[in-house]
Formats: sequence, C-alpha cells, structure tokens
Amino acid sequence: MSDTQPSAQPPTPVNASGSSLLLMAIGGLLLLVGFLYQDSLIFLFNMWWNNENYGHGLFVPAIALYLIWVKRHHLLPLLGVGSWWAIPMLTAGMAILMAGQLSSLYVLQHLSLWIVLGGIILGVMGFAGLRLTAFPWFLLLTTIPLPAFLFQGLTTKLRLISSTLGVGCLQLMGVSAYQDGNVIDLGPLQLQVVEACSGLQYIFPLMTLALLCAYFFQGALWTRVVIFSSSIPIAIFINGFRIGIIGLLVDTFGQGAAKGFLHFFEGWVIFLLGLVLLGIEMWLLHTCSRQSEHKTSNWFRALDEVPSSQILQTSVQSAATSQRTIPWPLFGGAAVILILGLLSSNLEAGKENPPPRQSFLDFPLTLEQWTGTPLTFDQIYLDALRLDDYILAEYQEPTSPFPPINLYVAYYRSQSAGQSIHSPQSCLPGGGWVFASQVPVALNAHPQSENPPVVNLAIIKKGHQRQLMLYWFHQRHRIVTNEYLVKWYLLWDALTQGRTDGALVRVMAPIPSIVRDEDLTEHVREFATVVHSTLDPYVPQ
Repeated sequence: MSDTQPSAQPPTPVNASGSSLLLMAIGGLLLLVGFLYQDSLIFLFNMWWNNENYGHGLFVPAIALYLIWVKRHHLLPLLGVGSWWAIPMLTAGMAILMAGQLSSLYVLQHLSLWIVLGGIILGVMGFAGLRLTAFPWFLLLTTIPLPAFLFQGLTTKLRLISSTLGVGCLQLMGVSAYQDGNVIDLGPLQLQVVEACSGLQYIFPLMTLALLCAYFFQGALWTRVVIFSSSIPIAIFINGFRIGIIGLLVDTFGQGAAKGFLHFFEGWVIFLLGLVLLGIEMWLLHTCSRQSEHKTSNWFRALDEVPSSQILQTSVQSAATSQRTIPWPLFGGAAVILILGLLSSNLEAGKENPPPRQSFLDFPLTLEQWTGTPLTFDQIYLDALRLDDYILAEYQEPTSPFPPINLYVAYYRSQSAGQSIHSPQSCLPGGGWVFASQVPVALNAHPQSENPPVVNLAIIKKGHQRQLMLYWFHQRHRIVTNEYLVKWYLLWDALTQGRTDGALVRVMAPIPSIVRDEDLTEHVREFATVVHSTLDPYVPQ
C-alpha cells in the first residue's frame, strides 16, 4: 500500500561488525532472560499450557514472532536506534520479578517477563519499534494465566450463567429441570458442575482467536470491539445450548444417550462451534460496513501493513539522524537485568530462619472433649501441595449428635515461588465444590475476650452435599482471612523479617439434616477455638 511507504530514504545499514555485535548482544540477553525466568516458564508450561483453559499459550508466542517477522522490512531500519527509556522499563520489570519471587506469585513473574521483553524491544529499536510490534507484544498477555483465586471466581460466575441459561432453555422446551447452584437435576441424571462447565474450558482460547480476528478485520473500531467482546457470550450461549441438548436427550432417550453425548460434545466441539459463530458474525459486520461505506470485499488487511505512515516516517528520520551502530541503551538494559537478576537469585536462594517449632507428629489427638483419628494424604497430593509438615485428622466428641470434624493444618517453612499455601477457594472448586456463602466470624465466642481472632466461615456445596468450613491463614504473628493480604504480607515480611513461613488452618464438618446450621456452627467454632489455642508450638508467631 502506498500510504505505508516512507517518504525519506532509510539510513545506511550498520556495518558487518556492528550487525554481528548487535545480534550477539540480543542473543546473549535473551539467553540470560531465559535463564532467569526458567522456573516460571517451566511452571507455566506444566501447569497451564498443558490444559484446555490456556492451551493456546503454546501457539501464541510463535504467532507473535511471525507477526514481527512479516514486518521485518519496516523494523530493520530501526535496529540500533534504542531508547534510554528501556532502562527504567527493564528496572521495573526486574523489580516485579523480585516481588513475585518474594510473594510467591507466579503471575507477577510472568508479567515481569512480558515487561522485560518490551524493554528489550525498546532498547533495540526505540519507541517506533515498540509501536510497530505493539500488537504481538500485547498478544503475549493472553498467555499469562489469571491468579488461581481470580480464575476460579470468574469461571464460577460464568458457569452459573451458563447453567441458568441451559435450565431456562430446558424449561421453555417443557423439560423438567431444577438448578441448585452449578448442579442441574434432570431427574434420572444430575449434571455436576465440572460437566456443566466443560464447554467453558475453551473460553480463553476463543477470546484470543477473537482478538486476532478483530486486529486484522477490515472495519471500524467499533466492529473490532464487537468481534472481540462477543467471544464470551458466544461461549456461554453455546454451553447453555449444550446443557439444553443433554436435558432433551435425557427426557427423550434416557440417561445412557446423555452420557454418550457428554463424551462427544466436549469443549473442543464448543470451540469449533464458537469459531463458526464468530465467522458468521464477521461476515455480517463486513457486509453491513461494505454496503454503508462502499469498501472493498477484502475481509482482512495485509499482514505486513503498518498502522500509519507517520510512524514509519518518524522512525526513519530518527534512524537517519542517529550515528549509532550499536544500541547502547540495550547494553545498559543488559547490565540492569544482570545485576538485578543476580540479586533476585540471591533473594530466592537465601536461607530463612524461622523460629523453632514442634512437629505435627506430636500434635495431640485429644483436644478437651474431642478425640481424634489421624489421616494421611496420598503421595500425589503431597507432591502437588509441596508442604513441609501437616496434620490431617478427624475429631469426634463422644455421645455427640454432631458429625466428626475434619482438621487440616498445612505448614510451610518457606513460601517461595511454587511452594506456597493453597487457598481453599482455589483448591475446592477443582473438586466440584461451590462456595455458597462466606462471612467473617470471631473464633472465640466469649464476649469478654479481647480481640478474638476473626476467621472465614464458609458453606460449600456439591450436589446435595453441604459442608461447613472455618479457615484462616496463620502467617507469622497474624491471622489473615484475605488471600490478597496473604501475598502482601509475604512480600513485606520477606523484606523486613526475612521470613515467609506460615500455615493454612482448615476445620470442616458435613451438615446433616438432623442438626440445625446454627448449632453446628457454634460447635465447630468451639472446636476451632481450641485448635487455635493449641497451635503456637507448631506454627510459630
């Protein structure tokens, strides 16, 4: 296209020695970055990119590199014209890396890598190069998973919407269906929460593909916004349709037909149907915009088209006035990465010295009127939790009408990245449990007690099962109930005290129909108060 050609002549290419030095510098810097982020990248690959929710993460980096490659003729004149603003950008990225390591938040480490990559582009090609590679760079953000507690909260709400839509469709067709949270009662078949949401497993890949389509779509800005935004309702609508078809099959052919349909109509089929609907939507938008604005019949713009000729003209003028053949800002940024990377490695490898404690092997199995029976985890769960010590036991009060109380305390000597407390809000939904309610409650029921510790009281549901749960985070000298505050205190205490040890305390009991919820709550609170007063030797302050 003529409007994308620069009006000025490109600068003289760098000489051979300068080019070799530049390529060696970029290659060496990328190897250094890969070494510093190897643990977070391995975690990203093993934990997220190997499942349906973020499986697109395996392909997005390759797509981003290809999008940069097709613009190479516009980017080559910019090599060696780096910006010194790369230094503060890289410094900020490395600071976020250290914060992510100290707070045990992988999302901060992934965000740090994204910022560092942008800083490298800025150091090599300046702001003009960053503008030309802006979309591929921002596309990499779609590969960064949300924090577990945000991910579970978002997907739980989407599942509820999808389940409600499916039940509504069934009732419109005259099929008897009852919704209890994310469990749909179809009479002979109960559709559990995990089955009901399997069509939503591809919502993030569908959103990423919609973003790519919106970027290349020939149309006004509002049409691109519509294309991207529609990916979420499309996924929810199709999953609701899936639930409706399952209910209709149960009503017509019985439970066996529905189970076969569940295996066939998995999330990948939802994804393909989403692509079809997305294509139909783009065709309608393109047809309407072409008729109203008399545009050509091309749906997408060329891959190597740049947004504006002014950007390229400015970049060429900047390169022409510069006498640099070596991007000194890049070398300054490399020094920042090396120095702060060594510092972050020392922080991660630093030896913590939490106060001495007793092992949970010595934890009493008799707590006032409760008698406990020890339990153990299978090795597969221990490998996932990566805890240092734990107690898992069931306590029963003799001759009591209340059910046994399950006690679980997980202690971590150091909560570094990859080894940190797993919140119940992140773990339990994976087993099909839904948080029906959660409120803060004081452990000690005696009004005369000063500053009684406040913990979380939650009711969780799975089908017709209900459990009452009290849990809190025993972090150094604090009792914390908020997952966000836990991460903040990890960062603060690591900097000020050199400690990140802590524990999760969870007390659970099933809610039987013969016991009032209020009575069971008071009973469990009393037990949790006794547990809290017993923990000091095992979870140091």
